[in-house]
Amino acid sequence: MVRLPRFVLTGHPQHIIIRGNNREPVFSAEEDYHFFLDKLSQAAKKHQCDIHAYVLMTNHVHLLVTPHQENSIAKMMQSVGRHYVQYYNVTYRRTGTLWEGRYKASLIDSETYALLCYRYIELNPVRANMVQLPAEYPWSSYRANALGQADPLVTPHTMYHRLGNDETSRQVHYRCLFEAHIDELSLHQLREATNKAWVLGSEYFKQKIAQQLNRRIDKLPRGGDRKSEAFRRQR
Repeated sequence: MVRLPRFVLTGHPQHIIIRGNNREPVFSAEEDYHFFLDKLSQAAKKHQCDIHAYVLMTNHVHLLVTPHQENSIAKMMQSVGRHYVQYYNVTYRRTGTLWEGRYKASLIDSETYALLCYRYIELNPVRANMVQLPAEYPWSSYRANALGQADPLVTPHTMYHRLGNDETSRQVHYRCLFEAHIDELSLHQLREATNKAWVLGSEYFKQKIAQQLNRRIDKLPRGGDRKSEAFRRQR
């Protein structure tokens, strides 16, 4: 089956996830996390990507990224993946692939889902019962976004800036977002959109992107005559 190109629009954020092969660990020591973040920072700067939120889990990585060139994210992920696999294989005397195929990505409607995606990413360690509070996990952007800890990797998104008129007020309002749990429907939508490479947003946003890219941006409705002209126009 021919793989469709990913949805990419410069200036629009994407939720990125890359997993270890067979869901096996890709980070085994503190030095591994540092090396990955260092290479990610270099690649993001070189290929003009703004990283708004991230988390490095034991066997996968989540990113919220805005590209400023059409191939920015692809080049960034290729660079990080290549350098990290070389490092990991040499360090742990292994060979072969480390990642589970290509990274997965979902184009995000900033107005509706940007801050939700921030929360989804930074709450991963809490949902995995690794920590009780997101601030307790050292390998995420939460401390930068919520507490003002210096992190050169993080570039605030426009929606983050709208939380307040200065850094202190933005951090206070950001922490308040984490007082409520993410509902199951939103979790399902985020996961499905990323795993299936759909666009995540309002119906208006989806239709706008579909027209702009001249591509179907969501799953097909169930049922209907698949041979009909009306059905074919939906594809």
